Amino acid sequence: MCGRYAASRRPEDLVGIFDVQQWEPTETLAPSWNVAPTDNVHAVLERPLKGAAADDFPPGPVRQLRTLKWGLVPSWSKSPDTAAKMINARAETVHEKPSFKQAFAARRCLLPGDGYFEWVTDAAERQLEEQGRKKRPRKQPYFVTPADGSVMAMAGLYEFWRDRTLPGDHPLAWWVTCTVVTTAAETAPLAGATGGEGPQSLSDIHPRMPLVLTPDRWDAWLDPSHSDPDALRELLAPPPGGLMRAYPVPTGVSNVRNNGPELVEELDGPEVGTLF
Repeated sequence: MCGRYAASRRPEDLVGIFDVQQWEPTETLAPSWNVAPTDNVHAVLERPLKGAAADDFPPGPVRQLRTLKWGLVPSWSKSPDTAAKMINARAETVHEKPSFKQAFAARRCLLPGDGYFEWVTDAAERQLEEQGRKKRPRKQPYFVTPADGSVMAMAGLYEFWRDRTLPGDHPLAWWVTCTVVTTAAETAPLAGATGGEGPQSLSDIHPRMPLVLTPDRWDAWLDPSHSDPDALRELLAPPPGGLMRAYPVPTGVSNVRNNGPELVEELDGPEVGTLF
């Protein structure tokens, strides 16, 4: 799954990396090393512009850097209370689930990040949990990030939701929300895995992972004219193995109130027990 990630890149850098054509500086977000569900996040998407902004571009979709809220609210939802529950969409069923299938067909985006966090229960704590002697085992966070230091582009979907309790011109009348598409975690060796202690693959850490799209798939994923579900499902294939590395980070990241570059500092070893 993806329940927390880091996104510290400057919008100016994202504009260049993703060939963004339109970006409104007023939507700039501060760097975050602990992005949590319901936070505002940067997203790359393509859709036509409206109003005066459209005058500077030819008719048709324009690649934009936008600010969305993480936690998708379907357009037909009666309230936004489901947002915190819809932070992820499974790649295997995204084309058929009522909450996601319309967005999958027409409203796809990329969610840039430095990497994502996943938590592993250490062996001793897990044994106590299995014996029913400990209900809340301590977990060691790991940071999963591209081995070459490049931006991590997670496949995402976005949706519009209208708050009918507010007038149309109210700044909060429209919500624009998103979700991260996830897939089965890689079983191939992590970059730098040596066969020693620690996780050797992403599946050793968690059975799910965000679907990370390599640059050769960005254009097809973002193009809203691509709407055939079968063709789109081909883009949901996991990336080649061995592109990511994972390392233990301070347990401070487990508290959503903590935020800073120290949360992604690599530790010499886990802080919580023996994990593997």
